[in-house]
Amino acid sequence: MLEFTRIEEVRAAARAARAGGSRVGLVPTLGYLHEGHISLCAAARRECGFVVASIFVNPLQFAPTEDFDSYPRDLVRDLGMLRAAGVDAAFTPSIEEMYPEPMQSFVSLPELSRVLEGETRPTHFQGVATVVLKLLQIAQPDSIFFGQKDWQQTAVVRRMVHDLSVPVAVMVVPTVRESDGLALSSRNVHLDASARQRALRLFGALSAGRALLEAGERNAGVVARTMHGVLSEDPAVRPDYAAVVDPKDLSPLERVTGRVLLAVAAYVGGVRLIDNFVLDVSPGGVRELSPL
Repeated sequence: MLEFTRIEEVRAAARAARAGGSRVGLVPTLGYLHEGHISLCAAARRECGFVVASIFVNPLQFAPTEDFDSYPRDLVRDLGMLRAAGVDAAFTPSIEEMYPEPMQSFVSLPELSRVLEGETRPTHFQGVATVVLKLLQIAQPDSIFFGQKDWQQTAVVRRMVHDLSVPVAVMVVPTVRESDGLALSSRNVHLDASARQRALRLFGALSAGRALLEAGERNAGVVARTMHGVLSEDPAVRPDYAAVVDPKDLSPLERVTGRVLLAVAAYVGGVRLIDNFVLDVSPGGVRELSPL
């Protein structure tokens, strides 16, 4: 596996791969990898002849009060996982390499960025969109791969590449879960045994919402309140939101029909976690959609 820290190095490697006839796939990560990230690498490996994975804890997407300093990091471990996953190149730039001068140019999507995560993290998606566009400019991939757990991020990136005519396919890979349903997250490392058990409230809330839909409930407000109630049953879990929205533009729904996103966020043991289900609700029943 090639290992790069400089922009021009990874740009040249991706250019050479394209010149040799390979499709280039990009897997952007914050690091502290888990099997969810590896599933993105596997999807990229299936689709592309040259796979680049970036590891960069992007300061632009963390507010001053958030966990930038405590975000878990283990570069040696991460590189070993990428190597084992068959990634062709790892890009691990420093902050100084990505932002040699204070940034004056940012990508803003105010409508998609102000809801759900944006209500708690108002500057988050500006930072996400800006760094993703920068990575796209660096590697110029044919496809970029994200996990479903960060659905709002995928919606932001999809709209950005559409609006700015960026020639890349945005691919979304299903959430990887532990056997009890907990969505894998780098932040799970901060959960002690008690908090780890309480974190199952998120999956439980989504499951309760889906069960209501399977039972015929179509009032989105009833479904959202039920999910919020499941989160609230444990006083050690502090709900942030429980929402039933359109998966494309994240607008709230009144009646549930067709494609729907059930999304939840909560603080557990001081750790903020998110999760979601993407479903198709039709007269014939409720089924989980494959996001790719």
